[in-house]
Amino acid sequence: MFFVLELDKEIELPPRFFGPRLRETLEQKLHSEVEGTCSGAYGFIICVVSTESVSKGIIREGTGSASFNVKYKCVVFRPFRGEVLDAVVTQVNKVGFFAEAGPLQIFVSSHLIPEDFELTTADEPSFVSADGEVRIQLGSEVRLRVVGTRIDASDIFCVGTIKEDYLGVIGDPQA
Repeated sequence: MFFVLELDKEIELPPRFFGPRLRETLEQKLHSEVEGTCSGAYGFIICVVSTESVSKGIIREGTGSASFNVKYKCVVFRPFRGEVLDAVVTQVNKVGFFAEAGPLQIFVSSHLIPEDFELTTADEPSFVSADGEVRIQLGSEVRLRVVGTRIDASDIFCVGTIKEDYLGVIGDPQA
């Protein structure tokens, strides 16, 4: 789920930033460029923990800019098949519902919801249990198990289930 990794990134700076605050500027640019992004190989980069090293700058021909290789440690979020996550429902429709666990979007098909839940479209679409006690609607907090992942170069998408013991709604929508 969460890991601390050491990665590196090449950062280019124009000449106006060359001066006594060069390292500080490089660190600010590193934070703005990598935090909140997704790498298919590593997962979602949540935050940069520390800057380990900065190489000497290499001047680019014709532009005057310099590129620096920055090694840094960061916290990444990467889901795995079989992992249990808590998520918030963001959309409900006839084929299932979408939920988000941080930056990760998870789809739960109606086939992966217990049979005693039925779709109702009275006010807003929601899945309601046969006894009417439990409702999956926009904003509901659910505990689910990841049954599949699809990893692209810049995004991760998961399929989940709530059709097992100890999974399902854990909180009602916030008012």
